[in-house]
Amino acid sequence: MDDRANALLKALIERYIADGQPVGSRTLSKMFELSPATIRNVMADLEDQGLIQSPHTSAGRIPTPKGYRLFVDRLLAVQRFQVLPPEEIRALLPAAEPSRAVSAAASLLSNLSQFAGVVLAPRRSQVFRQIEFIRLSDRRVLLIIVTPDGDVQNRILFVSRDYSEQELLEASNFFNQHFAGMSFDAVKMAIKDELSSLQADISRLMQAAVEAGTSSDGTDDNVVISGESKLLDISDIASDMQRLRRLFSLFEQKTDLLQLLDVSTRAQGVQIYIGGDSRLVPMEDVSVITAPYGVDGKIVGTLGVIGPSRMAYERVIPIVDITARLLSNALSHNAS
Repeated sequence: MDDRANALLKALIERYIADGQPVGSRTLSKMFELSPATIRNVMADLEDQGLIQSPHTSAGRIPTPKGYRLFVDRLLAVQRFQVLPPEEIRALLPAAEPSRAVSAAASLLSNLSQFAGVVLAPRRSQVFRQIEFIRLSDRRVLLIIVTPDGDVQNRILFVSRDYSEQELLEASNFFNQHFAGMSFDAVKMAIKDELSSLQADISRLMQAAVEAGTSSDGTDDNVVISGESKLLDISDIASDMQRLRRLFSLFEQKTDLLQLLDVSTRAQGVQIYIGGDSRLVPMEDVSVITAPYGVDGKIVGTLGVIGPSRMAYERVIPIVDITARLLSNALSHNAS
């Protein structure tokens, strides 16, 4: 593509993003010192290349997923964007409460972009500083896990018999004296020899605790979503009830989202996935912009914005990038 074709494609996409209406040659001729005939010829070439298309019987053209991809990869000029004053950010993303900071980041993304914000929360630590068993009923025991970072996790254990408070205290003490500071995987390897001196019933209880500590129980890879309802205000999506159902099914099931976010965790910097262009986005007319975030320099998760392909990329990209940096700072031990 020559400079003229690039300029016309960029102008067409920017106009379509702003107005939501197909863009005709007459509109573009007012923006460039070119005749409508010349512009029609260039648009015909762009259509032949699969970058624009004519919706229904309209004389105007709109971008295709391939056109959006070329636009964001080669033609887009990203703006500088001031999110919020630092003191407000520190209040919104509390460093002392990681789970609250993750939820707040999803809300921040949604409020700033006016689309849906999504965060893949960090995997919970398998290393424990302390555990405690609490009797709930005859066959249920609450396992409380305290990580070295002070994060508290709870698991419900369904046990084969009723345990007394004294038995549960004995099991807790044994765990904490012998295995504190280790991962549950490491405990699993060492536990066979150590448990031989304990009663069989206590051994079974502790083995159940290890299994619970090493399993995800739905909390690992937790996808936090905020602002889905904002997508109801977007005509491109809300006007098609079938598309709307598919989108909210994506939010509800989370499987496809989890795959996309997991791939993004292994990528560098901001990534843009455009439906119809990327197989990771299961819907056309939907785009996902992501960025990884970390703790003390180590990537632990991904966050992003889900919205229509017709979005102001130059504005949303820095929102995602800056929020990832802010969440990294909030979660890192050396955050100021």
